[in-house]
Amino acid sequence: MTLRFGGVAALQDVSLEVRAGELISVIGPNGAGKTSLFNCICGLYRPQRGRVVLDGRDITRASPDAIARMGVARTFQNLELFRGMTVLDNLLLGCHRHFRTPVWEVAVWSRRAREEEIRQRERAEAILEFLELQAYRDRPVAALPHGVQKVVELGRALTSQPRLLLLDEPSAGLVAEEKDELKYRLQDARRVFGLTVVLVEHDLRMVMDLSERVVVLDHGEVIAQGPPEVVQRDPKVVEAYLGVGA
Repeated sequence: MTLRFGGVAALQDVSLEVRAGELISVIGPNGAGKTSLFNCICGLYRPQRGRVVLDGRDITRASPDAIARMGVARTFQNLELFRGMTVLDNLLLGCHRHFRTPVWEVAVWSRRAREEEIRQRERAEAILEFLELQAYRDRPVAALPHGVQKVVELGRALTSQPRLLLLDEPSAGLVAEEKDELKYRLQDARRVFGLTVVLVEHDLRMVMDLSERVVVLDHGEVIAQGPPEVVQRDPKVVEAYLGVGA
C-alpha cells in the first residue's frame, strides 16, 4: 500500500498481514506512518496504490461507518471522547452499530425500540463491569483523570464488539502503574472477547511484553518485522530509533 500527500510518501509499499486472534505491534519513530496506516484501514484515508482486505473482502474504498459495521474498531492517539457526556453514554455510543430498530419506531418508543435499548444498555453495563468502571458510570468524562479516560475509550471500542481492534498509542500520557494495568486489561480483553489486535505504541516494554509479532516502520517503509526478540536486535531498527553510530 502506498499513500502520498503531494510529494510526501506517508506509506511506501507497506505490506502486512494480521492473522485472526493475533496481537501485533506497529512501531517506529514519530512520522513513520503508523497512524496513516490505521487511517487507511479505517477508511479515513484512501491509498493511491494497494488494497486493504478483511477476511478476503476488499474494503479499501468502503466508508468508515461501513468498515465499523464489519467489526473494525479503534482508539485514537489523542482522546476522542465526548467530554460533556457520562461514561455510560460514551459506551452506549459504541453500541450504535448494533441498533436495528427503525428510526420511526424509536421516535414513537415502540416495544421493539424499548427492548433494543435494554439490550444495548446491558452490553454497556457489562463492559463497565469488565473494565471496573462502575464507580465512574454517571460522571462526565471531562471530570475524570487521563488514565481513566483512556480506559473509557477502550471500553467504547469494546462495546462495538469488534473482531479487529486498532489501538493507537493507548499508553500515551500514562504513568508506569497505569501502563501495567492497561497491559493486564488488554490481555484479559483478548482472552474474553477473542480479539485480533493491532497496537501502535511507543512504550517498547509494553510492545515486547504483549506482541506476538512486531512490524517496524521508518519514513513510511517497513524496515523489519518478526518476533519481538528478533526485531529489537535488528541493526536497522536500532539505527531508526537511536541514530547512525549509536
